Amino acid sequence: MLVAASIIAGLAALLHVYIFVMESLTWTSPRTRATFGLSAQEAEATREMAFNQGFYNLFLAIVSGAGIAAAALGHTGVGVALMLAGVGSMLAAAAVLLASSPDKARAAITQGLLPLIAVVLLAVHLLG
Repeated sequence: MLVAASIIAGLAALLHVYIFVMESLTWTSPRTRATFGLSAQEAEATREMAFNQGFYNLFLAIVSGAGIAAAALGHTGVGVALMLAGVGSMLAAAAVLLASSPDKARAAITQGLLPLIAVVLLAVHLLG
């Protein structure tokens, strides 16, 4: 179960790296603006906030990646703890997005589904 959890956590981390790229590097580009439904003026007005928010996503991906690496190197306890911290935070952020902005349910589900699966797989690993 740990291998499956690691794979799903890795996919969640990659998704969050992609979100980092959009929020911190390409926020004002036409493609990213279309993804987030922003006008050029809205993107420019929120650029600094998005830049910061993107780094939160990157750091969650890094924590998850460090957990995957630790588990792969045989440090299972540390690896599981780091993966749970990373994907658990991703899942919590998706829940906050869903609760605070129900109109963004699709985005919340997109960013929260892989972390949810990883958390369940990690829980099964710990309980098994």
